[in-house]
Amino acid sequence: MYRHQCTDNPNGCFFFEGRINTSNECPQLLPSAPILLPVGVLRRISLSTRNLPQPQSGQHGYECVVWISGRMERVPALRINSSSLQCQENAYAYEEDVGDLAVNFSVVWNGDFSIDNPANIKVHLYKCEAWRDSCGKCLKAEQQFHCGWCRTTDACTLRQHCPASKHHWLHRHPGARCTGPRIKQVTPAKGPREGGTLVTIRGENLGLEFADVEGRVFVAGVACSAQSEGYVPAEQIVCKMARAKPWHASQGSVRVCITECTPSFTVISKKTYSFVKPTVFHLIPTRGPVSGGSMLTLYGQDLDSGSSVTVTLGNRTCDFYGRDAERVMCRSPVSSIGVRPAEVRVQVDAAMLHKELHFEYAEDPTILHIHPDWTILEGGTLLTVSGQNLDISQEPKMRVKYNGVETEEPCHIRNASTLVCLAPGLTGAVGDATLQEALRPHELGFRIDGVRSLLTYNASEFNYYPNPSLDLLGPETLEIKPGTPIFLKGQNLNPGPSGVRLNYSVLLGEEVCTVTSSENQLLCECPNLNGLHELTVRVGAWEKTLGKVHVASDNMLSLPAIAGVAGGAGLLLFIVVAVLVAYKRKSKQSDLTLKRLQMQMDNLESRVALECKEAFAELQTDINELTSDVDGTGIPFLDYRTYAMRVLFPGIDNHPVLKLLEVPGNRQEVVEKGLRQFGRLLNSKVFLLNFIRTLEAQRSFSMRDRGNVASLIMTALQGKMEFATDVLKHLLSDLIMKNIESRNHPKLLLRRYEITANFYLWYNDIID
Repeated sequence: MYRHQCTDNPNGCFFFEGRINTSNECPQLLPSAPILLPVGVLRRISLSTRNLPQPQSGQHGYECVVWISGRMERVPALRINSSSLQCQENAYAYEEDVGDLAVNFSVVWNGDFSIDNPANIKVHLYKCEAWRDSCGKCLKAEQQFHCGWCRTTDACTLRQHCPASKHHWLHRHPGARCTGPRIKQVTPAKGPREGGTLVTIRGENLGLEFADVEGRVFVAGVACSAQSEGYVPAEQIVCKMARAKPWHASQGSVRVCITECTPSFTVISKKTYSFVKPTVFHLIPTRGPVSGGSMLTLYGQDLDSGSSVTVTLGNRTCDFYGRDAERVMCRSPVSSIGVRPAEVRVQVDAAMLHKELHFEYAEDPTILHIHPDWTILEGGTLLTVSGQNLDISQEPKMRVKYNGVETEEPCHIRNASTLVCLAPGLTGAVGDATLQEALRPHELGFRIDGVRSLLTYNASEFNYYPNPSLDLLGPETLEIKPGTPIFLKGQNLNPGPSGVRLNYSVLLGEEVCTVTSSENQLLCECPNLNGLHELTVRVGAWEKTLGKVHVASDNMLSLPAIAGVAGGAGLLLFIVVAVLVAYKRKSKQSDLTLKRLQMQMDNLESRVALECKEAFAELQTDINELTSDVDGTGIPFLDYRTYAMRVLFPGIDNHPVLKLLEVPGNRQEVVEKGLRQFGRLLNSKVFLLNFIRTLEAQRSFSMRDRGNVASLIMTALQGKMEFATDVLKHLLSDLIMKNIESRNHPKLLLRRYEITANFYLWYNDIID
């Protein structure tokens, strides 16, 4: 009979009559078959036990405790005998989207006293449908789960959950097959015709065993040998391409048969696989150190085809780094042939790319000298590194190591014998406050491709000195005038050996000052600017802001003057606005007046037109009377020359055009020659039109001048009336367009057109 229990007992046993039982006498759970419980299904849990006591009166019975995602479920349990226990029926569930979940399990009695579980028995909950959305994934689940594919619902379920499960529920058994295979992805999508490409096919229902697909994969009509090591049941097939024959098409689909090539067990991919011819054009760089490590880039086309690419230099393989359609990158190996060119060969799967390429192995770079041989703790100062063969590296770097902390900074290749490097800093390894004197790093060297001999360079006594220290400008803003130099005091401004000074940069805002440095002082000559700016000092990677500087000119206006100027500007603005408003009103009144005048002009023109019609009728009557009067005597007329002179040059009896050319001195021939050439220019339509337009554009060209020039031109063109007619048409067209653009009154335009046309017809009749 149990007297009491000791919860501190390491063996988890009970006290019997004041003594502790051995572990074999303790009540405990014995190892058993895995406890598998489908989610949402009522199931009992049967357990094998040892020394399971019978609860006495007043004691609570047994309970099974299951911990699911931090949540505890307690289920009553029935003690069958001392070696058997059964948890009552219960349905368990979990929220995680996983196929199965192992949860902690224990048995307690009389409240919270646990039965020993030395085998750490767990309960395994599982969901058939989780991550098993296809028939193949469902059937490859552990057989102990008893999951199967329900064709009615197209879901992975237990048999009792599938309607009409007798003929529509498929479970895993020898010969079980899933219909409707699918191909979701084929990689790579292209490869060489020589074959050797490993093609990976991913999809659904791609067989349950390797034998289901062996010898039944075809890519673009070419046999593809399935590889057992890459096969994932139902989900993935990896096959190796055979060599394509000349009659095979350049592209085609992927076809897979599952055990047999019937429609229900055959799948053809939607995307195609293409045969290409990868090509290499050139190589960059073409030389590197014999220790290797150079990043080589081979340029070409279709270099991303196939499943693998191999680059060899001589008889050694270049370490593959990456590739895309136009390039392949790899790191050169250590030379096996010494200092000499090595043949570069590129192979894509089974295709050897034929291109004569060579990579020249050169002597490893060497370092001779570093100048200066010191820097500040923060680093970042420029160092000039001298050596040999330094230009064969691609991305050289300088490295230092102190107290296990390593830092690197890049170097710039100037030529074969010179590098310009940024000094690495040691701030992370040494606190600035702890460094009082020169410090030498534990390791100093250069990372140049694969040259390991330069990782540690011991020929230089390179030292680190404390960072410079500069005094702040003060709590208040420093007031200066433009052009006034600024003196910055500090300590340790040039801590290294004499003769080498640090290159300081002083910024006032974003403007750079001219700096002169000494041991304890910096002289900054400020640029010509005004306003409030921050003063920042930089040297190498060290930077410090010392305060703010206000640059103010002597001629700057005082506050009352600024207020006065602002007031005057406001008053001026008010006057301008008032003038603009008055001008706007005046413009409106002018527009109204102009409209009234326009209406009056239209009325006046209408009245004049009416009067002209009446006068024309009277004139016609008078002409009829005159005709009857002159029938006997005939019509009086003037000779052509007299009439033309009166029309073209009215009021001028003795016009210069009627006289012979008289030029004093010996300029007669020159003037006549010039007039003949000008006459030829008048016969050019382009020149004549531009000549007339240029004259009309002159403000001083009056109407009288226009009439005189027009008469002279018509006199010169009497013998070419067709040419004169064409010129007149262009001038009338320009007149019409000009009036349309300027929106002149159309009646005025028509009137001018009518007068011009009538005059021309009348003049043409006279000439004829």
